[in-house]
Amino acid sequence: MDLTYIWHNICELLSFQKEAPMLFSSGIFWALFILFIPIYSALKNRRWQMIAFVVAFSLYFYYKSSGFFFLLLTGTSLLDWGLSHLIIRLKSQSAKKVCVTISIVASLSILCYFKYANFFMWNITQMIGGNFQPLDVILPVGISFYTFQSISYIVDVYKERVAPTKTWLEYLFFLSFFPALVAGPIVRADYFLPQITKNEKATRDEVYLGFWMIILGVIKKAIIADYIAQYNDLIFSNPTGYTGFESLMGVIGYTMQIYCDFSGYSDMAIGIALIMGFKLSTNFDFPYKSKNLMEFWRRWHISLSSWLRDYVYIPLGGNRKGSFRTYVNNFITMLVGGLWHGADWKFVFWGAMHGVGLAVHKAFRPILTKIPDNYFVKAVSWSITIVFVSLLWVFFRADSWSDSILIIQNIFVNFRPDYIPVFASVRYVWIIMMTVIIVSHALPKKWYDKMSLWFVKSPWVVKLLIFMIVVQLVLQFMSEEVSPFIYFQF
Repeated sequence: MDLTYIWHNICELLSFQKEAPMLFSSGIFWALFILFIPIYSALKNRRWQMIAFVVAFSLYFYYKSSGFFFLLLTGTSLLDWGLSHLIIRLKSQSAKKVCVTISIVASLSILCYFKYANFFMWNITQMIGGNFQPLDVILPVGISFYTFQSISYIVDVYKERVAPTKTWLEYLFFLSFFPALVAGPIVRADYFLPQITKNEKATRDEVYLGFWMIILGVIKKAIIADYIAQYNDLIFSNPTGYTGFESLMGVIGYTMQIYCDFSGYSDMAIGIALIMGFKLSTNFDFPYKSKNLMEFWRRWHISLSSWLRDYVYIPLGGNRKGSFRTYVNNFITMLVGGLWHGADWKFVFWGAMHGVGLAVHKAFRPILTKIPDNYFVKAVSWSITIVFVSLLWVFFRADSWSDSILIIQNIFVNFRPDYIPVFASVRYVWIIMMTVIIVSHALPKKWYDKMSLWFVKSPWVVKLLIFMIVVQLVLQFMSEEVSPFIYFQF
């Protein structure tokens, strides 16, 4: 046995690999997590040792996901923590504002360089007619998420909503907490910091509920989202190579894929945190049940929409300065939300159209409230909302602006219903997957609560059997490579 060869393979497996970042759906993560949990449990009553251990694991997790950019995260935490303590010691309000400004400018400058430098430079060269040479910039995974967390922390300290953590290690724990680090939910200091102080152990029921959330997340991501993505990718990679009906299926497929992918990650993050004794906020609440855009944004990516409301919309004036200003504030907020998702005019358009949709809905609310709220009205409202949301997802997913237009155009001018029987016979597994997620999304929420309770109270043999079935399904439907989470790019 060649021990040198084995040691080399182990080191390579544990080091950062750009082509294979560590994901919640990868085997290496679960192998490490199985080793992590017993050590974590043994240190749980020793608060400072537990904090240090989790921080070390979180930074390693980030290293495996994004390489040496974990040092950037560490530096950001040091600056914010130091400024937060300076804020509470200063007497002058203007001096406090300077500290807040330094922190926000530093965080946004780092974010803008890595995420938006090439975007801004490309637009400038387009305007002046220059020759654009893109910078060789690698986007750190999850930088948008932890940047928003750091901004909310420093603002909350300034507004005296939270007290700064006593030690830098506690703040680094908050900022680098690995379940939510790379794709959310965005953690708010006033919600999470008290949990670090209390350091409560998870109850038996919470551990089982966390396990259940992980199983649901794996089903959504590793089984449904990754499988239906294989067909969706074909449509979006060749916008004019398929009939309008096939393009429509691809659009509907991506609508469900992005929900399963992102909510699946959130479910796993919430479940892992719950097993550890920490509670993360709900990030999705069956958004495709929404009957208007306002309701959709109360249900979709809740941690981001609430962050935008509290740190962008309300500071702009919210709805306190008249109807027109409210519409403008909504529009600007959604523009920020669109740009947060990516450095591309497609994302700006996506956010702008959601802003316009929210403004139109608010403008017509006095009329809409007079319409009877019967089943027909609810069906029409839901249909308009889901069509609007689904068509805008095209701009979110397509490789270019022109591809987005071609796909939508193809749906309306080349529908070809005669392809429906052929599609059904060839893509029957895809149809089954889509049917499962659509029907499950339409079920009443109380049914899920009952299923969760049933799983928590069921014998361990039943839990093991369900787990084994899910693992078998993952192995059955998995593609050759582990697909990254969609929101890793943000």
